[in-house]
Amino acid sequence: MTQAEGEITYPGDPMCLYAALSVSVHNAVHDAGPLELAEHYNDLAPEWTRFPGADYRLSAGGDGYRPYTESPNTDQTVFDPRVWDREARARWIGLLRETQPRVVLISSVSPAHRYALSIAKLVKTEVPNAYVILGGRHVDETISCVPGKGTLMLAPSSTLTVMDDGRVPRVIDATISGEAYHSLDLLMRAVALSVDLNTRWAVPSGVRHHLEELLRVHGVTPGRSLITLIAGDAVHAYPQEGAKLDLAALPSPYEAFAIRSRFPVFVDGTTGEIQRTAHVMVSNACPYQCNFCSETAKLAGGLKKFSQTSAGIERVCEYIGYGAEAMFFDDSVFWSGTFRDITDFCAELGRIRRAPADELDEGHLRFLRTDADLLRLRNLQWGAQLTVDVLVGLHSAEESGRILDMMREAGCTYVYIGIESMSTQVMDRIHKNLRRVEGRSWALKVREATSLVKAHGLRVGTSVLFGLDGETRASIDETITGVSELIDDGLIDLASPNILTYHPATPITRIHGMTDKLDYHSPWVDNRKPYIYFEEAFPGVVSVTLTEDDLWYIHNETERRWGATRNDSAPVPLEQDLDRTLDRTLDRTR
Repeated sequence: MTQAEGEITYPGDPMCLYAALSVSVHNAVHDAGPLELAEHYNDLAPEWTRFPGADYRLSAGGDGYRPYTESPNTDQTVFDPRVWDREARARWIGLLRETQPRVVLISSVSPAHRYALSIAKLVKTEVPNAYVILGGRHVDETISCVPGKGTLMLAPSSTLTVMDDGRVPRVIDATISGEAYHSLDLLMRAVALSVDLNTRWAVPSGVRHHLEELLRVHGVTPGRSLITLIAGDAVHAYPQEGAKLDLAALPSPYEAFAIRSRFPVFVDGTTGEIQRTAHVMVSNACPYQCNFCSETAKLAGGLKKFSQTSAGIERVCEYIGYGAEAMFFDDSVFWSGTFRDITDFCAELGRIRRAPADELDEGHLRFLRTDADLLRLRNLQWGAQLTVDVLVGLHSAEESGRILDMMREAGCTYVYIGIESMSTQVMDRIHKNLRRVEGRSWALKVREATSLVKAHGLRVGTSVLFGLDGETRASIDETITGVSELIDDGLIDLASPNILTYHPATPITRIHGMTDKLDYHSPWVDNRKPYIYFEEAFPGVVSVTLTEDDLWYIHNETERRWGATRNDSAPVPLEQDLDRTLDRTLDRTR
């Protein structure tokens, strides 16, 4: 989230990358001791040799940049530019020249895919023999394999498609998608085995040979995932359909990385400072099927969550031990909206927050080693996402009220709700307004839900999404007015206006006929006003129901009517010819 002046107010930590690397990094650090004790690597291994220490974690600032020292800890091997601009490019080029990396792993959502390709292109320019692996949500949504057949299915906007037809250069050596925690670890082992001991560079043909050998010896990896290796015009696919994953059994995403996020809704009551905020997930997807959303269980390969709420408590204690002062649960719906799990989790978290140290379990104390850790536990603030349907559609006000009280007593101070639209003609089309009752409109249910949360002492943040199916200027006005009235009545503390951006695998992308038209690869997109005022909005990939005049209207009207409650998302516009200018500069410096 970025203000109009260019100040990045809440970029968050790159949790997709951290989670994807969790098994690989954990195993590499395990093998960093005596060679005879190594289980995953022999002659060569990734330069992941030690986790960050307590002092490092507590001193880590909010900047995504970190120094890559002669002996880096695992956190220092991450390049997190937050915004891809001239400064980020210069830093990246300098880091490539300094470190000469053998492997570069990139994680990207669809709106950032063009920048991922630019990052990879710079890798191949500066370090031609580096092995580049691309993962993230864009790969998840655009590259899949027919179960049991091994046949690749590629969306028109997939990395493999746009490289194959020449729209972008061949700058990626492998892609990985799905529940690929263990698959990525196996791929990294194959890369290590393929490194020529004389040149110290990975040999692509060797990667394929060693991956196939590892799969023959160890069998398929847990979870559902897909590895593809690109060799010239050929693509070799390795679909994995292994045992069901236990999310709680995986190493935590922050085991290897420092918490740098600062969420402005969590503020220290004494100092006024924004608190160090950890991202937490206890489930992998949303149980609902909204047609505009890429977080549905169907697209994620099925809903999975921590099987025991006690594992969620241990994760909270672990992150407090890493320095977290606040937490936000990134689950699409907190504990998948299961009230039994929310009850058990909040009851136990509330208990340990109040309990003296000698009454805490060993599972808690192995993370809470100091008085400062215990103090952070006592003072912990956290937030979570719930839905209108969960609060007032599937449960009574009394049931939801009891849950909200338990959340507050366990330290919750903030609930985030997706309103999307206040227009009936829009909400009737997106499969979100469940259990409809005659005379009880969606707008009324939104008012009931926000009133309920506020009545139980919690702040309310909301997301509003313009451009859904059926959107018109009249429905835009209806939504802006409806949200404005909720703000005036003190029922909303933060309102985020967003524009529908097409994700490749969502039903609405197909309904609007945009599947074959998405351009998430061209580096020269004119990312200009008013698009820059909305997160993820780029020309050519936003809703066809909106004109550019509509975008200006939404920006101006929400700014005028929602006032300080509106959350701005406007980065500094990038120069359209930035890539060309830098390419010419690089040529001259060579």
